Amino acid sequence: MKSWKTLLKEEDFIDDLKGLLSIPSVKDLHTTNEDVPFGDEIQKALKFMLMKGKNEGLTTYQNNGLYGYIEYGPKDAKDYIAVLCHVDVVPASGKWSNNAFEPTIINNKIYARGAIDDKGPTMAAWYALKLLKEAGYPLKHRIRLIIGTDEESGMRCMQSYVKNEPDALFGFAPDAQFPIINAEKGQINLQLKCKPKHSTGSFQLVRFDSGEKGNMVPDQATAIIKGTMSNEQAKTFKALEQIYENLNVEHSNENTIILQTRGVSAHGMEPHKGENAAFSLVSILLTIEELQLHPYLTFIYTYLKNDFHGMNFGIDFEDTISGKLTVNAGVFHYDHHEGGEISLNIRCPIDTPFEKTKEQVEAVANQKGWIVNNLRTKKPHHVDAQHEGIQALQKAYENITKQEATLLSTGGATYARYLYNGVAFGAVFPNKENAAHQVNEYAEIEDLKRAIYIYAESLYILGNL
Repeated sequence: MKSWKTLLKEEDFIDDLKGLLSIPSVKDLHTTNEDVPFGDEIQKALKFMLMKGKNEGLTTYQNNGLYGYIEYGPKDAKDYIAVLCHVDVVPASGKWSNNAFEPTIINNKIYARGAIDDKGPTMAAWYALKLLKEAGYPLKHRIRLIIGTDEESGMRCMQSYVKNEPDALFGFAPDAQFPIINAEKGQINLQLKCKPKHSTGSFQLVRFDSGEKGNMVPDQATAIIKGTMSNEQAKTFKALEQIYENLNVEHSNENTIILQTRGVSAHGMEPHKGENAAFSLVSILLTIEELQLHPYLTFIYTYLKNDFHGMNFGIDFEDTISGKLTVNAGVFHYDHHEGGEISLNIRCPIDTPFEKTKEQVEAVANQKGWIVNNLRTKKPHHVDAQHEGIQALQKAYENITKQEATLLSTGGATYARYLYNGVAFGAVFPNKENAAHQVNEYAEIEDLKRAIYIYAESLYILGNL
């Protein structure tokens, strides 16, 4: 066999990766229409990838901007192998060292939003397909590189895909960790809502905002307090800056004070790895006497603050396949006229009693005067370790890395769950940081190159199952 390394044109790979990373493909409802369901920039990223396929003379297709694919292999083959990628990204919140959509290479790391989730791995998978084509090895099955557009916001793209396309013989999503993830937790996403609370004191909480997406740990939080304040009260607020180093206090006028805290963003599947700015701000606000009984703040403090496994709701659970249940409180909004909202992203192990868990959250919420709204669930996903597709990936991984290809579970939700026989496969290597959804997201270029070789080897073996 030809060496995958000798076939790779690294400069071309870097140029194409930079081109894709330069597109700010964040969901934008202001620029949607019938053919552009998630916004202009995501559509640009989809077209960018499909054009790569066309330029190589491969079959390409897109379905009303929801998804597209690039296909290689015998056109009369009944079955296909799926590689499930996505080009949408989460917002680039927080203070970046460089523009998040101007990819920058420092010390052989490429920094940009999407570098590891999922544009870097997507480009690695595309180059693996190119290498396979260039090598000219015969295949029994078609290889289909699927380009999704809504992975970060509900996966409507893949919901459409499975309605319109036949299931793959086997497939993998390059959107997690190596070696192989054959078990993904389920999810319960919901919104908690409460009525407004008006203070009888001289000032009150009129706004509280934190977070943009339920599957991210919020890294900023803002509270606005208005009312008649004495000079001593105003000084007390300002003095909080000396106590809490992550707090900023501004007096926009004599009757309005704005408090802002900073945290550390992280992926919602691992909320303990971040610092939730909303939790910090709530703790600070509850030191102020007139806000100590505010029900919105006390609910957050009592039931959510730093409780990453749902113990305070009574929903903590663990199994041997996929570990512990996790809870991420990702979006907070309170308005003293409209009331309050909190968005929760609950990631459930394979054996979680789903109905009981939902009922328990609702019972606790109702007891405290809250209601559950916009409840959505995703069932867990598991592929047996003995499946021949998994064994093919293990062989490919071990051929390239000379390391054992162990099986893992994840709290993340990848496109793999939309295939009956789908797993997550890279591109973060063992013992490496996963910077997905974080400020200064990056991917190591050498790791992306290794991923190309692993994916090329995998597609060759899978293509001949």
